Amino acid sequence: MQLIWLRSDLRQHDNTALAAAAARGPTAAVYLLSPQQWLEHDDAACKVDFWLRNLRELSASLDQLNIPLLIRTANHWDQAPAELLKLCRQLKIAAVHVNEEYGVHESRRDAAVAETLKAEGITFHSYLDQLLFKPGSVLTKTESYFKVFSQFRKVCYERLHRSMPALIKAPGKQSALNIDSDPVPDSVKGLATPSDSLRALWPAGEQEARRRLDTFTDAQIGYYQSERDFPAKPGTSQLSAYLAAGVISPRQCLHAALQSNQGEFESGKVGAVTWINELLWREFYKHILVGYPRVSRHRAFRPETEALAWRDAPDDLAAWQEARTGLPIIDAAMRQLLETGWMHNRLRMIVAMFLTKNLLIDWREGERFFMRHLIDGDLAANNGGWQWSSSTGTDSAPYFRIFNPLSQSEKFDSEGLFIKHWLPELVGLNKKQVHNPADVGGLFGAADYPSPIVNLSASRQRALAAFKNLPSRTSTGGDDE
Repeated sequence: MQLIWLRSDLRQHDNTALAAAAARGPTAAVYLLSPQQWLEHDDAACKVDFWLRNLRELSASLDQLNIPLLIRTANHWDQAPAELLKLCRQLKIAAVHVNEEYGVHESRRDAAVAETLKAEGITFHSYLDQLLFKPGSVLTKTESYFKVFSQFRKVCYERLHRSMPALIKAPGKQSALNIDSDPVPDSVKGLATPSDSLRALWPAGEQEARRRLDTFTDAQIGYYQSERDFPAKPGTSQLSAYLAAGVISPRQCLHAALQSNQGEFESGKVGAVTWINELLWREFYKHILVGYPRVSRHRAFRPETEALAWRDAPDDLAAWQEARTGLPIIDAAMRQLLETGWMHNRLRMIVAMFLTKNLLIDWREGERFFMRHLIDGDLAANNGGWQWSSSTGTDSAPYFRIFNPLSQSEKFDSEGLFIKHWLPELVGLNKKQVHNPADVGGLFGAADYPSPIVNLSASRQRALAAFKNLPSRTSTGGDDE
């Protein structure tokens, strides 16, 4: 008998490990609840809730195939080997199948499970699934991991032209096993239940993920490049949460994008090409996680930036977290995050630069806060984005490039529609005043909106000085430095 251990691959279609297990014989599935580990990893309550809701949908579709889904608890991943071994003994499992996950803790967990099972004569198979290319297979001429996205992307394109990753056929129905599926719990101890309004924004299940992908590639992908930076427009695919939980695969996304673009990677619809690049950015940051494991240990990719004199400013940090900085584009973005579990990508960069440059607060504070609130929280992408914005990471923004939130706001929300949606207290201001109510004073209905907590010009100079004072080291050092 075969066992698939589900993790961030909550789907029936194009699931490498599931298909491989089912091809070998009668199969059962297991999911481990790990609340203590999730809390340690700062996984957002809304994200864990999203996992459970998707698990419920997946359980129903696996039932149609007579594949029972069992729920077990390994509060901490240290307990995973013993818990899985116990289940394997009960069910007389010959082999366990998993899709690879990345990050230091994930790798250690899987190695420990494999070793424990092997000692009992149970084989452990792991498969490439959540990426298009295996980490370590896209390398520079000197056999090292890429540090610059454009070079990484070039090699990926060459590889994709030669060989396109195929979609994996979903398994067929198997003979019924004498094993009942376990009910999927509604909640997990220690994690709050998100609001109904948040849940309604993110319906669970493969059908919903596929619907979003089809809608995007049929109707919107052509406009993606021109509209993706404008938070008031529906210019993005809204698939990130489904990708992070593995409810849809990057292969399915790539195939759909290519289909909408007559099979072209680098020509045709500029929107499709831009979106494929975004899939490759996601890929790049996962490869960075494996090639430079220090980034999953809360270390800067550029070790010399560890010497930055970050400010200890709890009041400023709290104002940023609670959407009361007095800068409307920042506060509107943070309200969007707090209420929906998601933030528009352009805004992620603007609020991250504001925290790390204008407030000179350590990027790790922002990274942690995002992970605790994002429904699409993904260690590699979140860390990559924060380190890019704070100029401590790969391919990062040069330290002297500091977004001005006011000009960003005027450029990307020129009518103030996004701001007014999330900050109704500013609805009385016109499209010029709404970006900077401080200029208006307490007039025009903005009396209850706070003054800016920082002077943008002076804080910019402070950030430049802090970066200039760093030791001038260009090496990114060893993997574990």
